[in-house]
Amino acid sequence: MVGDLLRGFVPDTWVKELDLTTLEKCSGSYVSDDLRDRADDLIWRVHWGQDWLYVYLLLEFQSTIDRWMAVRIQTYLG
Repeated sequence: MVGDLLRGFVPDTWVKELDLTTLEKCSGSYVSDDLRDRADDLIWRVHWGQDWLYVYLLLEFQSTIDRWMAVRIQTYLG
């Protein structure tokens, strides 16, 4: 599914160079700067030539419209 997401939503040519057979799920657990545990299980790595490329997928499923979604996304990225 991750390979399909990359091919379907990232239109750049470099995606075609990825070896999607090497996709591996990585640990997404970490501690934030203010020492709170955070968890995210959508970090993957994949071979791009000889190197590993880390792919961070941020998917947010909502049942209603959230007018503050842009602020929430900025918080996640920060």
